[in-house]
Amino acid sequence: MVQLQRTPIRYRVSDGVTLLHHITQANAPLSYIETQVYELAAGASIQLQLTTHELCIVALTGKYSISDGEQRFEHVGTRDSVFEKVPTDSVYVPAGKQVSICCEKAGKVVLAYAPTEETGRQTTLIPASSNSTESRGKYNNQRLVHNILDDQSKIADKLLVVEVYTETANWSSYPPHKHDQDNLPEESFLEETYYHEINPRQGYIMQRVYTDDRLLDESMSVHNEDIVIVPKGYHPVGVPDGYESYYLNIMAGPTKVWKFNNDKDHEWILKRP
Repeated sequence: MVQLQRTPIRYRVSDGVTLLHHITQANAPLSYIETQVYELAAGASIQLQLTTHELCIVALTGKYSISDGEQRFEHVGTRDSVFEKVPTDSVYVPAGKQVSICCEKAGKVVLAYAPTEETGRQTTLIPASSNSTESRGKYNNQRLVHNILDDQSKIADKLLVVEVYTETANWSSYPPHKHDQDNLPEESFLEETYYHEINPRQGYIMQRVYTDDRLLDESMSVHNEDIVIVPKGYHPVGVPDGYESYYLNIMAGPTKVWKFNNDKDHEWILKRP
């Protein structure tokens, strides 16, 4: 059985710095994604040395000053809660850089890593204003999407990063779809992680991760600040009545192309009038 859900570890790194999640190849069935989530108090800071990985820093909440040793971006971040439903700022940093994240206003940051062999990319501010937004689905399959790094972006080598809001009593990542075959143009291989928040925070959502052969078939209740790991397979999300869902998706694989296939048993719902 693959362990897919990771609850926050809440490890106190230093004064004002709490590590909520640390997903690596060593503790998860992933080869292309590493994820860290930090909670920072005002005045706290994190220093990182990138070697073989590129990085996208998402200012989930709060405000930050972010530097790669050469460039510095101040006042990064736009919101106090993800449920303000406005896009936020992010910063892309290529491999080989020394990174400093200083917290100006308390909040949380998500660090999304992917291995890369490319050199020559530039540290880049991804302002909230550059996030494309779209509404997807109909009936009880409606969600709002903020694209931070989509597969058309030229900023990153491997990383795709997107925020999704799902309204109460709706489904998301639905009909169930997968992207676990390196078989372009029919399908791309992309691993994925879901960082979840729920409003009100005492709620939960349901997520299932399964493959056609059912050798992987996990259904789980997911709570506020949990991470779900999707190494392969379909991965729908259901939101109970009375609650609304936010999740940050990180995807990466051998090729930065999002080409998926729906579960054929459930694809018929797309053909409804």
